[in-house]
Amino acid sequence: MLEVPVVRLDPDLELPRYAKPGDAGVDLVAAEDVVLAPGGGRGLVPTGIAVAIPRGYAGFIQPRSGLALKHGVTVLNTPGLIDADYRGELKVLLVNTDPTEAFTVTRGERVAQLVVQAVEHVRFLEVDELDATDRGEGGFGHTGR
Repeated sequence: MLEVPVVRLDPDLELPRYAKPGDAGVDLVAAEDVVLAPGGGRGLVPTGIAVAIPRGYAGFIQPRSGLALKHGVTVLNTPGLIDADYRGELKVLLVNTDPTEAFTVTRGERVAQLVVQAVEHVRFLEVDELDATDRGEGGFGHTGR
């Protein structure tokens, strides 16, 4: 199991944890109340923690499906990328897509999930052309609806 050092910036909040065995993401909680206006209101929600993700890994902040389904609240820049050399407080950029109802994030509420994954570094090799495939240059919607 990968060990990720964490600093608890707010002593009253829980450390990230998996809700159930086998979960891919740990829950992140809000360190303060934030009101998200309807129709696209955004808010940067602090989590009260800072982490040191090891080199060769990255953290990806993902939405919570329950908030999205029940309230239309999701992570705006999904997935939010946490690089291995970032040492500041983790913050979650939430957006309220509900057209009429504001949403209040409350302190201690689970607002997102953090997934830590291994990442490969690549070196780009310039070539004159790419190898041919069945898909070719078929892009958005090329296989139908």
